[in-house]
Amino acid sequence: MIVTLELAPGSTTTEGALIERVGLGRTPVREALQRLAWEGLVDIRPRAGLTVAPLNPGDWLRVLDTRRGVEMVLAKSAARFATPEAADRLHEAALAMRQSVIASDVMMFLEADKSLDEAIALAADNPFAVRLAAPLQTHSRRFWFRYQRDTSLAEAAEHHVTVIRAILDGDEDQAEKEADRLISLLRANADAAVRR
Repeated sequence: MIVTLELAPGSTTTEGALIERVGLGRTPVREALQRLAWEGLVDIRPRAGLTVAPLNPGDWLRVLDTRRGVEMVLAKSAARFATPEAADRLHEAALAMRQSVIASDVMMFLEADKSLDEAIALAADNPFAVRLAAPLQTHSRRFWFRYQRDTSLAEAAEHHVTVIRAILDGDEDQAEKEADRLISLLRANADAAVRR
């Protein structure tokens, strides 16, 4: 709900309202909120509620600049260490991305993008890089959802699929380069959002 702006940037809510909205118990919602607070997506104020992090286009640039190196490490490691299970998940993510383009479905694309991040995390076998990347990827998806009109789904999917191909080919250097190119595409979108 935060990524897709269903919970609007800067809006306030309460733990009780979220429990009712998602239909889960207090403990899982509270644990999720603690994680979201740690990731900088919500601000928890005791007895005052929760505030969803605002969206400042300039922050997207900062997220991407931080994300670039970590993504390159993950892609290179994934090309080196991908297991058959990880390869299957990478294939599934590529197929889901292509299907999202055919359907022109942004929500399907976001789900495929998250699946791809999880598949690369599995393949990379580097829990330290994964822990750094995960919150940055979530922030990036949120910004992309808000400003995605600057890039077609087909262009975004193609950049993702080139990363997948390099990983599946076991080409570490190419995987690293393609991850860098993908972040460059996203950064061009962020630059355009800042200039608006």
